[in-house]
Amino acid sequence: MATLPNPLPDLAASGLVLPPGSLVDATLDGPWHEPLLWHAEGPAAPRDWPDLRAAGRRLGLLPVLVTGGRRDQWPKDWDLCPDDTSYPGDHDAEEVLAGYWADHVDHADDADDELGDGSAADDHDEDSPGPGSSWPGLAPGPAREAAEDADTVAAGLAGVIAADADAWLGGARIALVPARRSADIPAAIGWSGPMNHENDVARLCAVLRSWEDRFDARVVVLGFDTMIVSVGRPPATIEEARALAAEHYAFCPDNIDQAPPHDLDAYAEKAVLNQEAWSFWWD
Repeated sequence: MATLPNPLPDLAASGLVLPPGSLVDATLDGPWHEPLLWHAEGPAAPRDWPDLRAAGRRLGLLPVLVTGGRRDQWPKDWDLCPDDTSYPGDHDAEEVLAGYWADHVDHADDADDELGDGSAADDHDEDSPGPGSSWPGLAPGPAREAAEDADTVAAGLAGVIAADADAWLGGARIALVPARRSADIPAAIGWSGPMNHENDVARLCAVLRSWEDRFDARVVVLGFDTMIVSVGRPPATIEEARALAAEHYAFCPDNIDQAPPHDLDAYAEKAVLNQEAWSFWWD
């Protein structure tokens, strides 16, 4: 990935007031030539994200919460792959999503044929995009203005997670990543969480950039194979939510395929409509 100058090697002299932490340069292929991120060694505090957002911006560093999850896997164990990561700006979000959609639909159709049942695609309601239907295109961003600044919404979500991280994330720590915009954070570290879906995470980051523009989204949490995104302008009508749910399905099919009720309309109503946080998990 093409990168900006990396301030992490000079972090100790930067003037940032940080808790005890460590730099991470471990990748799947061995040590990287420079640190990919810094993260604290102890649990995040509710004020860490907004404080480091303000302080780190002048250095070109953005905050993100990292979690070890139930298996206690922290960034040094994440199989980071910066060598395999391109630049998010080189990809078009709609082309990326349409390609995922087509690939996954084809896979689903093949599975149906193996079971002797090829009727799924024909029976699907085109008003509710899902496996077997054609790519519906990008969802329009909500027409309404955001109630709060996108970074304020992200800080609020980070604060809630930091206050109760042990209850559902296996702990969360504050991290700093050299990135220009939130959507680029996964690419900046060569994150490999979606490897079974996409080997070049920059393509997913192109989608995250589009969500930044349309929905005021911010990447707030990364785990080994999980991501949580804050949303400043979520869909406010069921029609908007259904349109966006198709993008979520292409972006992370496991969210629907591996979570009951395995229904895109139900997912739109439960996980997208008026939701200020979107969670993704790749098997």
